Amino acid sequence: MSAKATGKVSAAVMASRVLGLAREMMFAGLFGGSKWMDCFYLAFKVPNLLRDLFAEGALSQAFVTTFSKKLKSEGEAPAWALANKMMTLAAVFMSVVTLLGILIAPWIVDVLTSLSRSGSSPRTYNPEEIALTVTMVRVMYPFILLVALAALVMGMLNARNIFGMPALSSCFFNLGSMIGGAALGWWMDPAWGKQSLVGFSIGVVIGGLAQLVCQFPALRAVGYRFVADFKWRDSGVRQILKLMGPAVIAASVVQVNVVVNAMFAYGVGEGAVSWLSYAFRLMQLPIGVFGVAVATVTLPALSRAAVGGIGADFKPTLSKGLRLVAFLVLPSMIGLVLLAEPIVSVLYERGAFAARDRMQTAGALRAYGYGLLCYAWLKVLQPAFYAIDKRWLPMIVSFLALGINLGFNWFFVFVMRWGHESLALTTSISATVNFLILFLAMCGFAGDIGTRDLLLLLAKLAVAGVAMAGVCLAANRYFFMDPAHLSFGLKAGGLVVTIGVAALVFFATARLLRVSEAKDALEMVTRRLKR
Repeated sequence: MSAKATGKVSAAVMASRVLGLAREMMFAGLFGGSKWMDCFYLAFKVPNLLRDLFAEGALSQAFVTTFSKKLKSEGEAPAWALANKMMTLAAVFMSVVTLLGILIAPWIVDVLTSLSRSGSSPRTYNPEEIALTVTMVRVMYPFILLVALAALVMGMLNARNIFGMPALSSCFFNLGSMIGGAALGWWMDPAWGKQSLVGFSIGVVIGGLAQLVCQFPALRAVGYRFVADFKWRDSGVRQILKLMGPAVIAASVVQVNVVVNAMFAYGVGEGAVSWLSYAFRLMQLPIGVFGVAVATVTLPALSRAAVGGIGADFKPTLSKGLRLVAFLVLPSMIGLVLLAEPIVSVLYERGAFAARDRMQTAGALRAYGYGLLCYAWLKVLQPAFYAIDKRWLPMIVSFLALGINLGFNWFFVFVMRWGHESLALTTSISATVNFLILFLAMCGFAGDIGTRDLLLLLAKLAVAGVAMAGVCLAANRYFFMDPAHLSFGLKAGGLVVTIGVAALVFFATARLLRVSEAKDALEMVTRRLKR
């Protein structure tokens, strides 16, 4: 695995996540935690779920695995022929899925809002909210077709060791959805009422188109030319579909949990869906920058190392990926948990986003943060099973994780009567259980994948984390006691200084403890600064 490639992907994904955060900040300022914002987020759950499956999940993983092996064993011509078959199949199949989704949108929304009609739910059924949600689901559904094609293009480029533009493609989605959505939203309702959210729904489709088209020049540069190919009875196509079946379930468990959480949240009360969505966006920032970036670079290397069986490079590559994720994500986890309220205040607290929204969103962010490391590890570990053709195990484990999520959601909401924070906590619990089982299983299949080294690293990082936590707790006690009474400049400046000092303390402590990943990260940053 190339540290240079990881750094390039990290930078690109960082830009994408920052733009995604800017999009959420715009929503928070315009709509806050309103019931109409709940409707938009609920409507976006289905296409966004399938986006995560295809863009960072099943289709991308299965295609990269098969395409990389074919490229290595048979050469370019058969690999490009396979790509044409899959592009044609995806275009036809996802067009049918899109049309079907538009037709059954009322049923989809009926399922998503079913808990609000239960006798024990505090939220009252509102036909006006339901009608708006159905409209937005129908408007956004074509996004699924566009993002499926974008995922295949991304897979082709990654397999050719081109990572920058595919990672940047999400930037174009965020820009397209923000600019197009804001323009159409203002045109449809200058007062930024509920109708303007339909404009933002159209913006989602505009963003999906931008995400696909922006990758075409890089794809053409590597020699790909699309030719429609309907000859789908092909061993490569069968292998991809064979991998995709279980992978759709296994790779999507956390995202499915998010949809289930949204169903429960809609029933919990007004604003809960929005608070969870605002918090989840913040959690996605370190996962996208570090977890997905490392996984994107690791997967082709793991696939090549698994040709003809588990090769000598397989375990070192996987072990290094897990250790690198731990070093990069653990400080993010500590920061998000301990600095949740000032972070939410600086990023979201303006316009329609009030102090109550800040406290509720911060509570959800802390609960999500507890499972952040395991969630990021899964981004690296799950694809490793597809590379060694053990795709059935992540599928089985994901069923267990879904069951745990449903059980805890029901217990926390309907028995304990806890709020929306408990729904974020169940996501952390299910991700942790999922990772632990898969890690032990991988050790059984491939032999020890550096368990001792990983535990030793975690012990050292725990010491560094305690030092970092001291900085965060001191800032909370002496500076961020009441963010509402601080000006934006003071809050933002204090947060930047706190995060900078905390990160420096963590890194310095890790270096003193001779954490090799700290040296790798420093070299990666130094190399980028020298360019």
